[in-house]
Amino acid sequence: MNVRNLPAPVKRVVHLGTRSYGRLTSDSRMLPSFLICGGQRCGTTSLYRALAAHPVVLKAVLHKGVHYFDTSYKRGPEWYRGHFPLLRSAERIGERYGVRAQTFESSPYYMYHPQAAARIARDLPYSKLVVLVRDPVERAYSQHHHEVARGYETEQDFGAALTLEPARLHRQEERLALDPAFYSFAHQHHAYRARGEYARYLSVMAQHVGRERIHVVESERFFTEPEAVYDEVCGFLGLPAGLERPPFERHNARPRQADMDPGLRRELSEHYRSHDEALATWLGHTPVWRRG
Repeated sequence: MNVRNLPAPVKRVVHLGTRSYGRLTSDSRMLPSFLICGGQRCGTTSLYRALAAHPVVLKAVLHKGVHYFDTSYKRGPEWYRGHFPLLRSAERIGERYGVRAQTFESSPYYMYHPQAAARIARDLPYSKLVVLVRDPVERAYSQHHHEVARGYETEQDFGAALTLEPARLHRQEERLALDPAFYSFAHQHHAYRARGEYARYLSVMAQHVGRERIHVVESERFFTEPEAVYDEVCGFLGLPAGLERPPFERHNARPRQADMDPGLRRELSEHYRSHDEALATWLGHTPVWRRG
């Protein structure tokens, strides 16, 4: 049965039943050995689909993003583990390929939620984290379009939404860091400029899980050199090479120069200059979007 093709009310019932069964069988289920943690609108879905097609990878049940370590942590570890495949499925993979099967999920908000990294470090002490980054100007613009399309953003003008951002986010990160029960819609959906300051989020993650457990991928490279980037990610995750590669959709990641006001583009580019310089220490080179 393909759950994705079911009507929404039926899909909700199926999801509820599957999660209930998953919780009851949590002791016999896998835990993820890696997570795609962000960034938002940076190609995480494309990378998720590529890694989910690896022969020794079993993806999370139902959907790619569980959002446990950010917005659903109160549901508890049994609820989280219930989202993953049964151990016997991993055993069958191991018998067939002679290597340990892995499972994972992709929740891009993990990169940004102030409590997510500490929770991951505590609950998944050996997991690895994959983070995608993209030209932050294009990322912010893409996120705004995405939130408008989903009905989560009422301000349809991108420049106006950027002007509203400081007031919308005022003390939201502080409250999220101090109160485990607090939820901020604005922090999750309206942080357009802030989300592209990648290095500061990566530094927080590294303080909790260790820099050696984080692999950063430029999404522009993934879309133009998918085979090479896929092989690098597999190497980082310890996934065996030489097995069948998934088909890659090739995308043109060029900036949409005509879509954004040139003055706003210049202002955003200048804002991100120091953040991109800090990101270069993670990448080992100047970000591709900063190369002349």
